[in-house]
Parts: sequence; structure tokens; C-alpha cells
Amino acid sequence: MKKAQVIIDKDFLVGEVDKRLYGSFIEHLGRAVYDGIYQPGSEFADEQGFRKDTLALVKDLNVPIIRYPGGNFVSGYFWEDTVGPKELRPSRVDLAWQVIESNQFGMNEFVDWCKQTDSEVMMAINLGTRGIEDARNILEYANFKGGTKYSDLRRAHGYEQPHNIKTWCLGNEMDGPWQIGTKTAYEYARLANETGKVMKMLDPTIELVACGSSGSGMPTFGEWEATLLDECYDTIDYVSMHQYYDNADNDSASFLANNVDLDNFITNVIAICDYIKGKKHGKKNINISLDEWNVWYHSKEADSKLEKWVQKPHQLEDVYNFEDALLVGSMLITMLRHADRVKIGCIAQLVNVIAPIMTSDTGAWKQTTYYPFQHASAYGRGTVLNTIVKSPVYDTKKYGAVPCLDCVVVNNEEKEEVTIFAVNKDMEEDMEVTMDLRQFADYRIVEHIIMHDEDLKAENTEANPYRIKPESAGKSQIDNGILTAFMQHKSWNVIRLAKN
Repeated sequence: MKKAQVIIDKDFLVGEVDKRLYGSFIEHLGRAVYDGIYQPGSEFADEQGFRKDTLALVKDLNVPIIRYPGGNFVSGYFWEDTVGPKELRPSRVDLAWQVIESNQFGMNEFVDWCKQTDSEVMMAINLGTRGIEDARNILEYANFKGGTKYSDLRRAHGYEQPHNIKTWCLGNEMDGPWQIGTKTAYEYARLANETGKVMKMLDPTIELVACGSSGSGMPTFGEWEATLLDECYDTIDYVSMHQYYDNADNDSASFLANNVDLDNFITNVIAICDYIKGKKHGKKNINISLDEWNVWYHSKEADSKLEKWVQKPHQLEDVYNFEDALLVGSMLITMLRHADRVKIGCIAQLVNVIAPIMTSDTGAWKQTTYYPFQHASAYGRGTVLNTIVKSPVYDTKKYGAVPCLDCVVVNNEEKEEVTIFAVNKDMEEDMEVTMDLRQFADYRIVEHIIMHDEDLKAENTEANPYRIKPESAGKSQIDNGILTAFMQHKSWNVIRLAKN
């Protein structure tokens, strides 16, 4: 059995966990909206057409913020078509995903839905085909009390009180050649800055997220962020990061090590933010909104064969397996290890489209990736401790030698709880992990949750929705202040401690 050591000190802190780290994303794409969260006439629908089974699973995830309506979709978005009487809303061609958008679910419906999930709205605006004027108008519609053209229009639509949306994205992936209205770094930086200035003139209480690179592999990565921040430093609050991983080569060892790449990506973006801060003699930190992240590749071959120009196709419906859940767990650990600067996270997406939740006409079920996200959201609140891991390594083709153990510790002083999140990536050997907890001498083990399977490719499906699920069956103990935990090979672990 391999052995590892985790070292913490309750006074050596990384930073507070922003609740928005456990956000998600709903885009008008595939069956995310239609059949996912909204399906009038379904036996599962309430009086507004919202699927109650989906709502229950979303609430169990405790998602504090949800990004909307895109994604690529937003670069051709006409928000005016999505509000008011449904019979008057026009259908539109969505060039981003080559489908027909009916607009039967729009901005106000999404606000209503988010109230049921206890989530804030993170609204994205169209900086692909539109710009400053339309950004001002949608903000006026959403947040202005009344007595103006667009605020009174909202009131006429049945929403007397403002929506009070506080987080706004200035477009989406504007560096991508696939994007409608792709821009150079300087073109986008100028537009984002001037748009952001106008929006904060109208509502100084909002926070703005500007588009960083669409991924760490973009040829303009680094220079894009530097150009953007040089122009927008005084106006924006966050720069976005997007990152997806795949295992198209069926190299599980390298796949599970992708958190190394994510860590490097985050570190590099922070360095650029701080360079611009220093250059401008600034006083504020530009923090990170990792507002698209996930595993995404299983559905790509099927998606290439889809019929175009239809409504709500079965698009980007990845069926996740056990190794996907392990990487999602490691990505969450990586985000927590940067909690001082990564303040917003949005797993992309929430329902049906590369999502932890799937629906059909027979009900809704949890994919394998649901569980590590649920655990992190439930127990990863508080302050992240600087977590030093001394672990054996394993070899990967992509990243060389990588630690077998991935781990982070979160201390919730308010609830008097400490939680250890860990992934043992060793394919064959279990691991004995020790940790000195004498600073938490009056704490006991509440439970040790483990998720393990010998088959990395095992899936949760409609026919077998509980093939992969966590169990409170982990083996751990505290003796004289020393925690000893036994972690199975290929496993996700959550060890919860509470004060006696």
C-alpha cells in the first residue's frame, strides 16, 4: 500500500471560498432549456412549465449563481424577443448552434426559475452583433426601478420590482473564430471597456466579467489577457477563464492529470492580472471567473450527424463515466486551492448539455459527475487551508510525473467543521494518508464518503441511474490527533470532521 502525508496549519490560509465558486450555466443549446428546465405539458411540470424533478436535483446541488443565456448563443441574442406575451415572441435562427430558437422561454422566465432554485442570475450580454446601446437597454430593463422606457416595459410585462441582477458578462469567447462577431484583443478590449463604463454609470452596484481567452491553448492566450486588462482594468472586476478536457486518446493516466494543466492556466492568468495591476499602480485585484469548465468530448461524433435548423435537438449530451467524475473532483480541488483569486465558477452546463443532470420523459437522473460537485458545494464552504501534499507519483505521457494524491482541506469555523477532499489517482494501489490534526484536537470524524469503481468507464444511465454513487463507507480514524485515512485506488474521498 502506498503512503502519503498531508500537512496543514489552521493559521496558514489560502482564502475564503466565495459561494459563487459552485455556480453553473444554462445556455439556449440543445435540451438545456427546453425539456431540461422548461417543459410545459410534461407530467413533471409545474404551472409555469418548470420541471419539478430538475428543480429538486438543482436545489440539492445548492447552486448559488447561474450564467445565462450563453455561451456562443449570446453573440446573436436579441433579448427583446424573449420578453412579453409568448404569442408575440418571434422564432429566430440561432447561428451559433444552427438551430431554431422559439423564444418561449426568456429572460423573465429564467429569473423566475432562479428564484425557485435560490440562485442568483449571472447575465451575459451580446457583444458579438450588438454593443453599448443594447447593453444599456437590457440593464435598464432588468435593474432600473421605473419611470423609463425599458423599466416601464418590464413592469408592463408583470414584473413591478427590478430583477436586480448584480453580475454581468461582457460577451462570450470573443477571441474564438467560431464566435459570431469575433474580435481582435484590442477591438474587444475597447468595446468591453466602453460598454462596462456605461453599464456602471446606470448601476454602479453591478460587477462585470470580461472575456479572457477561450482556453489555455488559444494562440493569443496571454497577450489577449494583457491587452484586455491594460484597457479595462479600472472598469471590470473579473476576467473569465474557460477550460474543457477530454480523453479522446483513451489515456486515463494523462486524463486524470489534467488538473495540472488547469492549475498552470489559473496561475498564469493571475500573473498577468497582477502584472497589469503593478503596471498601472493599481489597488484592486482582478479576480477570476472560471465560468465554463467541465469534461466534454463524448457527444462530439454524434453531434456532427445532427439535423440542422430544428428545435431542441439532442446536442452535446455527454454520458459521463467514472473517470470523468474523478477529474471533475480534481478540478474542484484545484479551484479551491486558488480560492483567493478564483471567485466565480460555473460548471458547464447544468442540465442535459454536458451536464451533471439528465432528463427524459420518464424523469431526471444524476450523472457520475453530479456527486463530487454536490459534495464540494455542500461541504466546501469556509476558508481553504494551505494544503501541502507529500505523495508518490505516477507517470503520464502528457505531463510526466504527477502526484497520485490530489487533496485540499477546507475549514468552516462558523459551523465548526473541517472537510478533506481527495482523489487517489493510482490505478492499482490503495493509499494510506496521514494528517496531523492536533490543532483540531476536539474534532471527530463525522463520515468518510467514498466513490470507487474498478471500471473507469462505468456510467449512470436512464436504465441504470445508480451504477456509480457515493457511499459512507470509507475507512479513517483519528488516534492521538493523527488522522489515518485509507483511500482506495481510483477513488473520490470526502472526509468530514466536526467539533465534539
